[in-house]
Amino acid sequence: MADLGAVLKVERLLAGYADSPVCGEVTVDLRPGEVLGVVGLNGAGKSTVARTIAGRQLPLSGTVTIQSVPVSPDAVRFRRSVAAVFDDDLFFPSLTVREHLLLVARGHSMENPDRTVNAELEFFGLEGRADVVPDALSSGQRRRLLLAAGLMRPSTLMILDEPEQRLDPLMRDALAHRIAGHAQDGGAVLLVTHDPALLVSVASRCLVIDDVVNEVKPEQGASTIARS
Repeated sequence: MADLGAVLKVERLLAGYADSPVCGEVTVDLRPGEVLGVVGLNGAGKSTVARTIAGRQLPLSGTVTIQSVPVSPDAVRFRRSVAAVFDDDLFFPSLTVREHLLLVARGHSMENPDRTVNAELEFFGLEGRADVVPDALSSGQRRRLLLAAGLMRPSTLMILDEPEQRLDPLMRDALAHRIAGHAQDGGAVLLVTHDPALLVSVASRCLVIDDVVNEVKPEQGASTIARS
């Protein structure tokens, strides 16, 4: 397909470690308003591909561009455009939940940061834990804090690596609505998931990661991850 208007364009990407690819070549593009589901068996390389696209590690070969510009995590334009949430609980140990979110809101020059943070605390059920440090949170609460920080900030491309992990069913449903809303507002989403319900409810297209990488319909991707 033509790359006109593509937010993300990946061409013949090989992702892996020590010159050893974890899966086949990835070629795909993603446009505003689309949610690309990334699925595959455990250990297939989904997270490695996502981390490479996000600039967290270098590709073995191939190219990744975001808004026609090569990935550069240190560049202001990249940091303003891309919000990524991975399963790594990286927090400042001396900042409270509220202070973490205020740091994100003010760092991205969001209007009414206090009001925005209060809305996120309510959405993710963290109002009662707003004034504690991350070490005082449960595993699920830390996950919700990570998601709040990633979803609240403006972004053109959102990269989510198994965001459903450690969330209860009600919060998974709320997350699905949030992802769908981001796409409806013109954002693009790269979603790595093992949750068939989340995949079918939000994905426009689906990329199956394996020795050979293929694009399928979301309902086919749901069948694939149900077997993983």
